[in-house]
Amino acid sequence: MTRCEECAFDFESVSPESAPATVRDFGRRYRAPLTRLLKGEDESVLRARPAPDVWSAIEYAAHVRDVFTLFDRRVAQIVAEDEPDLEVVDHDAVVAAGDSNTLAPAAVTDELATAADGLAGRLEGLTPEQWDRAGTREGERRTVLDIARRAAHEGNHHLLDIGRGLRAVRQGDSPHN
Repeated sequence: MTRCEECAFDFESVSPESAPATVRDFGRRYRAPLTRLLKGEDESVLRARPAPDVWSAIEYAAHVRDVFTLFDRRVAQIVAEDEPDLEVVDHDAVVAAGDSNTLAPAAVTDELATAADGLAGRLEGLTPEQWDRAGTREGERRTVLDIARRAAHEGNHHLLDIGRGLRAVRQGDSPHN
């Protein structure tokens, strides 16, 4: 896949040179939608699910935080081991079992920024050869560059999801109208 049809993210736009800054910038980019409430709103708008099967803004942000942390572990494992089997996580189950919706928005954005900075720092420390190293996740080979591109896509795509969800909650509509 080179482009996400839903969010228009171009995977090829992320290179070893651009990946660290791209990932690190999500700390800043997620802060605004999770901290700027409209006049008269309280944090409940950030916890509201626009539909039963659509995560809230805080749940999406916590998911991205968790993805950045997971991808940081995967990159570390790939650099340390030859062709490792990579950890598989059921993100829907994590959100369903977790308490993301009870977390303070500022805490989630701080933790997301820390996770983004950690992954970006690890990417900055790679040698050119390490970007081509790979591991396998459920039979699919993934290079470090693939993982960096997926991290950038997750961050980008879920900002779109948060924006749509907040609009739907504020308007009382379905987020996919």
